[in-house]
Amino acid sequence: MKSDESIRWSVGQLAERFGVATHVLRHWEDMGLLTPERDSAGRRVYGEPDAYRVAAILSSKAAGMSLEQIRALIDADAADRRKALTAHLADLEQRMAEMERSRHMTQHALDCRAHDITQCPNFRSHVAGIVSGEEATFLIRWKNLHERSGQRSPRGA
Repeated sequence: MKSDESIRWSVGQLAERFGVATHVLRHWEDMGLLTPERDSAGRRVYGEPDAYRVAAILSSKAAGMSLEQIRALIDADAADRRKALTAHLADLEQRMAEMERSRHMTQHALDCRAHDITQCPNFRSHVAGIVSGEEATFLIRWKNLHERSGQRSPRGA
């Protein structure tokens, strides 16, 4: 697809197109994520390449990336690009594991005959070590179980 260099947006027009506030685009410019041209009056003028950068930033933010990680993603000269993306991938895998545990517990609660999950024998056996004081938290329990299998521990553990 050929880029149309005649497409030009003001900061307000581009912000509206993507549903963000104008100060967000200015902040991204301050962070070095965007470098819009300036017209003769010094106003920001965005072209199609800028719009693709905004789309990349927004989709990366939606995927949980930090602005620093996004900078590495969209900066062709970033030395730490691979490191940032590898760290983000590990974070995604960890969050997916957390969501899978949550999905499993929710499904169990739906299928359980005990209307109060705290009265469910399976749930009680799952958390017995924490209740007895043998284990400090869910995070530590998960970390201990999964370090043996080589998986990363959840955030904050």
